[in-house]
Amino acid sequence: MAVTDAVVAPADLLAALDRGHRRLRDLLPVITEDTVRAPSALPGWTRGHVLSHIEGVGLALARQARYAPRGRLIEVYDGGRPARDAAIEAGSRRGAAVLRPALADALDEIEASWSAVGPADWARPVRYRDGVLLDAGLAWWRELEIHTADALLGPGPADWAPPFAAHVVEFLARRVAGGVRLTLTASDGPWSWTRGTGTPVAVSGRLTDLAAWLAGRHPAGTLTGDPLPELGPWP
Repeated sequence: MAVTDAVVAPADLLAALDRGHRRLRDLLPVITEDTVRAPSALPGWTRGHVLSHIEGVGLALARQARYAPRGRLIEVYDGGRPARDAAIEAGSRRGAAVLRPALADALDEIEASWSAVGPADWARPVRYRDGVLLDAGLAWWRELEIHTADALLGPGPADWAPPFAAHVVEFLARRVAGGVRLTLTASDGPWSWTRGTGTPVAVSGRLTDLAAWLAGRHPAGTLTGDPLPELGPWP
């Protein structure tokens, strides 16, 4: 159960995506050759890897938005995970002068795709996790916000808006291992969640810190809970 309802309405999702797209566009001018080659927040990945992944996953999920309203199902990535990984690696080797316009062009296509989705289209089936188009839209929101923070170009998890952080907590709370009755409480607002059954475990802290921890990122502040429960794979 959750004390607050973090269900995201399509109109709110589109507004949040628009803000995220504009934030990422505003960061493009600071991408230099040195910036691209520098480490990101993700082990083993440069900023070039992260930005190439944002480009690729954004276009992949935008395809779901293009085809679903036509009643067509299409794979998220042609060639699956191996093709995705190869594209990230190849894309990361591009220079800043190539990567910047490529990311800008991708954002143009992504924005056009999602803005064309009509009210009746969000429940249409997609290949992404065999869900509906709203699932794909929420996935892009997560990818956009989390990886923009991973790029270490300015915005970080502490800057995530409350609706996004609440969504991340609800989506990722299932990462906590079974046999635990987990209670998550935000110290800076009315958010509280209880998940699972078994040994009671309570974790509290700022909402953005709870979201960062569940996303496998470093919280800016301190979380209570000693020790914090182990996290399983990303769902």
